[in-house]
Amino acid sequence: MYVANQLSSEQLRRIAKQQTQAKLLLRLQAVVLAQEGRTAPEIAKILSVTYRTVQYWIQRYNRHGLHGLKDLRRGGNQRKLTDQQEQQIKKYLDCQADDPAGGIRRGQDLRQWIHQHFGVLYSLPGIYDLLHRLGYRCLMPRPRHRKADPQLQAAFKKTFWQR
Repeated sequence: MYVANQLSSEQLRRIAKQQTQAKLLLRLQAVVLAQEGRTAPEIAKILSVTYRTVQYWIQRYNRHGLHGLKDLRRGGNQRKLTDQQEQQIKKYLDCQADDPAGGIRRGQDLRQWIHQHFGVLYSLPGIYDLLHRLGYRCLMPRPRHRKADPQLQAAFKKTFWQR
């Protein structure tokens, strides 16, 4: 198995001793073993990975050096709104929360509002993810009614079963 002579085995061992990331350490060990002349199946057996994985690591090392052994950046969908737009939504929702007569109470309403103001169409689960990201949580009932009278409730409990 061909390994580019970018660093010697001794240099790679020194780098490996300083590593705190287990994945990178395993990959460095594979490169060192390959430099010593071991085959991909032998290295795979020693490190408990597949031989194809070893080949992939060596290929990345040959192309990109040590940087190629680090974890690659993961993809993902881009956000539909900018941070500034999300903060505008948060301000709007905070203002609406103080209005007892109106305001946005459902995800569907917020979905329509965002579509009207920003021209972005979210799915309903996407709206709930956005709300969670902005720090909002599902509404929960109060443990006690705010107008409850504890003394009256205690008196009721004492006299209810005596009838």
